[in-house]
Amino acid sequence: MTDVPETTADQLEDILAAAAAAAGPMAAATPRERAAWLVAAADALDAHADELIPLAAEESHLPAAPRLAGELKRTTFQLRLFGTVLDEGAFLGATIDHADQAWGMGPRPDLRRLLVALGPVLVFGASNFPFAFSVAGGDTASALAAGCPVVHKGHPGHPRLAARTAEILASALVSAGAPEGVFALITGVQPGVTALKDERITAGAFTGSLGAGRALFDIANARPTPIPFYGELGSINPVVVTPAAVAHRGNDIATGYVGSFTLGAGQFCTKPGLLFLPAGHGLESALVKAASGAAVQPLLNAKIADGYSSGVARLRETPGVDVLFVSEQDLGPTLIAADAATFTAAHDVLGSECFGPTSVVVSYSDAAELAALLARVEPSLTATVHGEVSEADFVQPVLDILQAKAGRVLWNGWPTGVTVSWAQQHGGPVPGHHRVRHHFGWHRGDRAVPAPSGIPGRAGRVPAASRTRRQPVAHSAAGERKVVVAI
Repeated sequence: MTDVPETTADQLEDILAAAAAAAGPMAAATPRERAAWLVAAADALDAHADELIPLAAEESHLPAAPRLAGELKRTTFQLRLFGTVLDEGAFLGATIDHADQAWGMGPRPDLRRLLVALGPVLVFGASNFPFAFSVAGGDTASALAAGCPVVHKGHPGHPRLAARTAEILASALVSAGAPEGVFALITGVQPGVTALKDERITAGAFTGSLGAGRALFDIANARPTPIPFYGELGSINPVVVTPAAVAHRGNDIATGYVGSFTLGAGQFCTKPGLLFLPAGHGLESALVKAASGAAVQPLLNAKIADGYSSGVARLRETPGVDVLFVSEQDLGPTLIAADAATFTAAHDVLGSECFGPTSVVVSYSDAAELAALLARVEPSLTATVHGEVSEADFVQPVLDILQAKAGRVLWNGWPTGVTVSWAQQHGGPVPGHHRVRHHFGWHRGDRAVPAPSGIPGRAGRVPAASRTRRQPVAHSAAGERKVVVAI
């Protein structure tokens, strides 16, 4: 699969030593200096687009246009956006308490607090986004912005792309004034594990499967001094459709749903894997028609293709399910249907992520049964409700349940479009994400409170400042280490 050799023990030691040496100068650099580094990195990647995009297409099997061209644009945009975050300055969380001799519990000294960079960060690249969640992706961008050197463990699904992107990125950063050791690439499973155990690494980030992510999480927490581990793992991303929504626009919802779960061959972390429809919905034909017309494309690599095939087999073998649609082409879309009793009995299979273009349709009889079904759904990055304003009494309890289970709740939309913006939320409770309060790659790491327009009482639950102010919080790379100075 690769002509990029595995990092040797000596090479790894040199990389970790260089990252540790760079940590002090990086943390001491001003936000404006670090912003200039990020802009230089973005410019360099854009300048090499004609080289990088074909290489990414060759290794990932993803289409060069519009997918990979758009993804590289997103990658360089978010590097520049983090430069804007640095200029804005609120990410530091700077807090000042002036001296107060009349303080209620006794005289108070002058206190200053702000977030500081932790040190070298180990980032594990993802397979499904070879630009945006890989070498120069959001995890790397946020760590660099916070003043942390990055050691990136390249994904074996695109090894030559990772190596070339790393060369361009490291050269651009150093040429712009960043210290040597600011960024380096390592390859191989064991070097990644060794680096995660090394005391010079102060935080880890990972995007990928639940099994691999939890194994790395355990390693990070088993160290003599545990470190923060920011993992984006599996996510089922449920969608609930109300009776009135089915009646008013059921066919459109069916078409939109299939388009969402088959987008990119179902290889998005936000792919909706569960569709809850009222019993007697009558949308089977519309779902099958949309699935039969969905484009079939190769999956990212043989390992993912094998996992998809075995996952679909488990779904189809579950007692009580109906197979609504199976593509005649290998690795094409699959739709499984189950009633409430079947899902309840086999929710550990039917409610688990199957990475690829497959989804499970579950029918519910009434609001009480829907609530019971949703209680069995594992937490996710996203949850979606398709409903009507006239159903406020039905919708509000559903939103209350989903708000506790998902990082981002969507109203009459689809979860597979994730922009990079100040109010965007990409994270959620375990297993969708570890360490919910802050996380790499985004401006905010806590949850997005849903405020769908037209549902009485919902927008009022979001504080006015949250709706009107553009206020990022500290990036995860800055961690939660605070400097408190008493004067």
